[in-house]
Amino acid sequence: MDKLEIIGTPPGAPGTGLVGRLPIRGAKNAALPIQCAALLASTATRLRHVPKLTDVSTMNRLLRGLGCEVEVEQGSDGRTVEIDPSAVAEGALEASYELVKTMRASVTVMGPLLARYGRARVSLPGGCAIGARPIDQHLKGLQALGAEVTIEHGYVDLAAPRLHGGRFQFDRVTVGGTQNVMMAAALARGQTTLENVAREPEVEELALFLNKMGARISGAGTATIEIEGVDELSGIDHAILPDRIEAGTFAVAAAITRGDVLLEHAPVDHMHAVIDKLLEAGVECTVEPGGLRVVGPERLRPIDVITQPHPGFPTDMQAQIMVLAAMADGASVIRETIFENRFMHVPELNRLGADIVVDGNSAVVRGPTDFSGTTVMATDLRASASLVLAGLVGKGTTEIRRVYHIDRGYEAIEERLCPLGARMSRYHGGGA
Repeated sequence: MDKLEIIGTPPGAPGTGLVGRLPIRGAKNAALPIQCAALLASTATRLRHVPKLTDVSTMNRLLRGLGCEVEVEQGSDGRTVEIDPSAVAEGALEASYELVKTMRASVTVMGPLLARYGRARVSLPGGCAIGARPIDQHLKGLQALGAEVTIEHGYVDLAAPRLHGGRFQFDRVTVGGTQNVMMAAALARGQTTLENVAREPEVEELALFLNKMGARISGAGTATIEIEGVDELSGIDHAILPDRIEAGTFAVAAAITRGDVLLEHAPVDHMHAVIDKLLEAGVECTVEPGGLRVVGPERLRPIDVITQPHPGFPTDMQAQIMVLAAMADGASVIRETIFENRFMHVPELNRLGADIVVDGNSAVVRGPTDFSGTTVMATDLRASASLVLAGLVGKGTTEIRRVYHIDRGYEAIEERLCPLGARMSRYHGGGA
């Protein structure tokens, strides 16, 4: 397996800060459900600004397995992916365990397959490194639209000759569940009302995409979504919005290195919770015509963070902001309310020299930390990003193993940070 080696430069040393311009790629969490939504169309869909990520490639494999023709072209500003679902009806309409275990977002094909083809067979995702993340809300929502659900031998079988509109209130906020049921309702007969839905920008983006295809969806971005079902959707040309989590990660990188980075195309309107915490820590954040400029201060101030559903502070930024807190002059408290097991990066950050104590769903972070390079193991996508950040400001060399995690959400991270002054190298075949 690949490994990353980072030669860190502690803040204050010559050439410390990351400096330059960094274009933000398309959002993974927007691209994946939109790839699934292409199944709803009667004609081909063309997606632009698609990030080159392993999760996106896994979804393309799944779509091909269902019978789609998927063509990928690489461009200077991301990939273009064309998805033609015209041959899907001849396929098995099944998402296998081999793919779902690799990427939980695979279950998001349930709604489109059921709505368009009347049936679907999808593997249960099983456990996840950052928590249980069950799909019961997906299934309850689809049942409210008339789906018959059978769970047997580790698979979910769904059937419905034609879904009908209905009213469903999610027991808890779920992004994937909201997206799955919303896609199914787009082709259901009649009116659907979904309550207590996720308000994330990626939900809004999916609704925008579906409406461009011919759907009638209103309320995305609020707690209630209304959908008037239509008989048919058509493929379109669509550009994926920039990734707010990638932009937030690189904003932290600029802040902790005392750098000066312009994050080109950063989706500022979707980043207020993150930007507010950066400002609170003393980081200079300025909106410019080209994007968001982030300038790191001489000293970072401690902050308290509580992860919450959007528009609150995103759980996908918790590990990264913890590194910033570790560099701050004082004690910070970070509370995780979304996932029950999302502090697995803490032992690895402590190996690098951090002083972080976890008590239940809270972590007390005491700084400032003099990170010192050593060998660490990535446990999940955002945890791996936190290790890269710590390595950038550490003394000596940090070796990160299992970097396949970071390739799920950050496109060629070493190739993009090195032009800004980072010293990072990828080695193939290293680490367990």
